[in-house]
Amino acid sequence: MEAMFHSQDQWKSAMMTLPDDVFFDLLRSIFGHIKTPFSKQNLLTDLWAFFSREDVQRNMAAYIDEADAQVIAAVAVLGQPTAGDLERFFAGDEGLSALLLNLEERFILYRFREGGDLRLALNPALAPVLKPCGGEAFPSFPLGEAGVLSAPEAGRGDDRIFAALLSFFLEEGSPLGLGGRRRRKIADAGKRIFPGIDLDAAFRCFLRLGLLRPAAGPEGEGLDIGDHVLRAFQDLDRRGRLVYWAAGLVDAGNEAGVSGEDSPAPQLFRGRIRYLARLISGILDFLEEDRVYPVKTLGRFLFVLEREESSGPPPPNSPAANPPASNLNPPDIEALCGAMAQAGLLRRLPQGYCLPKGPPESQTTPVLTVDAPFFCLAYPGIDFADVLTLASFAIIRETGAVFRFELTRESCLRGFERGLSAAEMGKLLVRLSENRVEPAVLWTLEDWEKRSREVALFEGSFLVLSPERRYLAETEALSAMIRRELAPGFYWLVPGAQVTEALRKAGVEVFLRSPGPETEEDPPRQIQGAQRLFPQPGRAPPVFPKVDAGKDPDVAQDQDAETLKTRFRQALAGRSLSAPERKELSARIDRRLVLAESQLSAGSVRAEKLEARGLDYVGKASIARQAISAHSLLELVWSSPEEGGREQRVLAFPQGMEKSGGESILVVEDSLAPGDTVRIPLAKISLLRRIKKSIFEM
Repeated sequence: MEAMFHSQDQWKSAMMTLPDDVFFDLLRSIFGHIKTPFSKQNLLTDLWAFFSREDVQRNMAAYIDEADAQVIAAVAVLGQPTAGDLERFFAGDEGLSALLLNLEERFILYRFREGGDLRLALNPALAPVLKPCGGEAFPSFPLGEAGVLSAPEAGRGDDRIFAALLSFFLEEGSPLGLGGRRRRKIADAGKRIFPGIDLDAAFRCFLRLGLLRPAAGPEGEGLDIGDHVLRAFQDLDRRGRLVYWAAGLVDAGNEAGVSGEDSPAPQLFRGRIRYLARLISGILDFLEEDRVYPVKTLGRFLFVLEREESSGPPPPNSPAANPPASNLNPPDIEALCGAMAQAGLLRRLPQGYCLPKGPPESQTTPVLTVDAPFFCLAYPGIDFADVLTLASFAIIRETGAVFRFELTRESCLRGFERGLSAAEMGKLLVRLSENRVEPAVLWTLEDWEKRSREVALFEGSFLVLSPERRYLAETEALSAMIRRELAPGFYWLVPGAQVTEALRKAGVEVFLRSPGPETEEDPPRQIQGAQRLFPQPGRAPPVFPKVDAGKDPDVAQDQDAETLKTRFRQALAGRSLSAPERKELSARIDRRLVLAESQLSAGSVRAEKLEARGLDYVGKASIARQAISAHSLLELVWSSPEEGGREQRVLAFPQGMEKSGGESILVVEDSLAPGDTVRIPLAKISLLRRIKKSIFEM
């Protein structure tokens, strides 16, 4: 992160690049009439000395209000941003452009050019004032001020929810692309078992993550588990799993994207999910416990992270350096927060979001009980790997504080097909229940396995390895492609397994292969390991300069802004000035530009014509051109033929000048009706007044 302030020389260099009219108007507003000959360098040295005066710094500090302080903090946080950066950071906040202009007039901000961009920085001459006067760029409030809190939703942020959903989809099949009775059956079961969860979005998320994939078969139906993807997902810590879960949910709530027939976790989705996971993890790193963050604040966190993503090198294991723009489009903050809440990473409140309390520690020993006699109750605290194994041969029936699974012949058959034996199933149940399993349950599992082995039907691709080559099945490349070893050296492969290239990489150049060509449906299966499939999404958040709230105790605070303005108005009242000069200096006091009484002189104001009347055609044309150039607001009075010659008065923004039959026409847009343009001949205008808002309007 860049330093909060540039050096004095850098500030002077930036000021020297201002157009002469703007430069001298700014200096004139401080020193009054500038005597010739002069040196810009000497003038800037005098300006630095002026801002170093104790009384000036005291008055400057008194003028800084909450809106100023927020912008000061944002400029410090973002490290010399562009005006566009600030507009996106303060998205939805009106009046930012006028505020930035005012802060430049007050010498709090200045512009400098870097790499073709015009950036904003804090005035280093005012560092003693600005450093401690930063506002809260990321506002939040204590959780205790949020009123009555609702109870957290059961199952959110719980590892058991992944296993339960996996069990449900393996049992019921895809909820997408169906109609009629079957879809209603799945939807009704989903609402009963997973209240509050969008089942379609959850299923798309599983496909995007690669945890599920369509199973190969003549019917083209059914689902299978992405084994190596699931192992990589399992290797993540609890927060990492929830972060990827939320990332998969961000775009999964609509029909566009993954469908039941799409290959799981294609590269297009994989890159975006990793990108979203980094953003989600970064937001979580910003948040503090027991505080509530409005959506606007979370949007600011998101903008900072997106800015860091776009400006820095891609993290390790990230998508390609130049991914498709459509793939890495920044997410909507509302959608991102909703996905994080559904995953249990955030808790939704009426005023915003907060971090949930950590998962309750299990008070139950054991973490699993086997009941009546084929129902298993899984309690909080069960290990993720254990509950995943349980879900592979049991059916989820109920979620909540306790997750209720049922053992059926069909569910256990599914487990046998995945290579689990009855002995392994029984061993898991005995261990988790601390040996509280009825013998009848274990006997039934063995009986079901015996019957399943009597007749077996397999479809797909198979790999045969001789005894001296069976070590290849243990390599990382091939092990991810093996679904099950059916006999010594005889391996059943996952659909679409790309074995040829894996064998060649292992140094095997001569081997038999089936006549059918290998497909390209599932290239991600060549990727192994959590660090390649699911890179850890955590990254150190940007280190921001320290900006403390409140005023610097070393800068005396014996007055507020209104008291200071009153003192300057009283001083102005005693000066001998013309009406236009007095009006302009009074406006400067209102805009908090006056820091010392020495600025209340006629020499501080450049004589310029702001209004023209009646037959002063040249004056009206000159004022109109100035207003168009400076985008100033105009006050116009003219007689309208459409209104029977009655006098019309309007505040409008000038759009341009046109010629019609030798007559000049002023085109304006009504300030109260954007888009409503009016064309008025200059000769018809009885009063044209430019409403000046800034000394930058030249």
